[in-house]
Amino acid sequence: MSEPRTTSVVDLNSDLGEGFGIWVLGDDDALLDVITSANVACGFHAGDPDIMRRVCEAAVSRGVAIGAQVGYRDLAGFGRRSIDVDAASLTNDVIYQLAALDGFARVAGSRVSYVKPHGALYNRAVHDHDQAAAVVAALVAYDSTLPLLGLPGSALLHHAEQAGLTTVTEAFADRGYTAQATLVPRGQPGALLDDPALVAERMVQMLVTGRVRSVEGVEVAVAARSICVHGDTPGAVTMAIAVRKAIAEAGIDIRAFAS
Repeated sequence: MSEPRTTSVVDLNSDLGEGFGIWVLGDDDALLDVITSANVACGFHAGDPDIMRRVCEAAVSRGVAIGAQVGYRDLAGFGRRSIDVDAASLTNDVIYQLAALDGFARVAGSRVSYVKPHGALYNRAVHDHDQAAAVVAALVAYDSTLPLLGLPGSALLHHAEQAGLTTVTEAFADRGYTAQATLVPRGQPGALLDDPALVAERMVQMLVTGRVRSVEGVEVAVAARSICVHGDTPGAVTMAIAVRKAIAEAGIDIRAFAS
């Protein structure tokens, strides 16, 4: 995993557009007033054409960077179930999602400016080299200038670097970490954090020292250029506001890593 380091600038991202049809999840508009990068669902784990267009237009109106949040084809499980997908098919699935969102971003007057896997695909690509390489292959085929957002030390970022892609390391404000600097699996004690003040203080500490305290009570190295506050986390808007305020008060510049 990455060695600690301090930073003077950071991006603040959130997962948006995660409704489907009449179903609404999270407050996209409120979060767009706080964050600098929007990870927009591309229709496989959540989202649909109407939602993608609306969120892209709202992001452009606020100057927020648009990222494609690609995942497994798993609407019923919200993309949080690990699925064995042939590598070539996974590459095509990622291209499909990326191109769909890029179309709506361009109609809105912008473009997709980075890619981030969602849920089970994100977590699996930390260790699964075949799945990680399949995601990277999609970016190489579609647009090799797109940065890839991922967990420090992951197989995903390793393969991206090997392919010459720009990589961006990410930390999670509202998730617990293990002693191996990976995320505590959802459903286990300490996986989700819900105290805005504590989360904000924790993220400032991470940016200043390059470390966070794991659920086991040990300090682990986490060097990140972007911080994620999940859009579906209860109180996500309050948490995002608290994190942004604390970071700004610590003298750290907040801006998108991509445009």
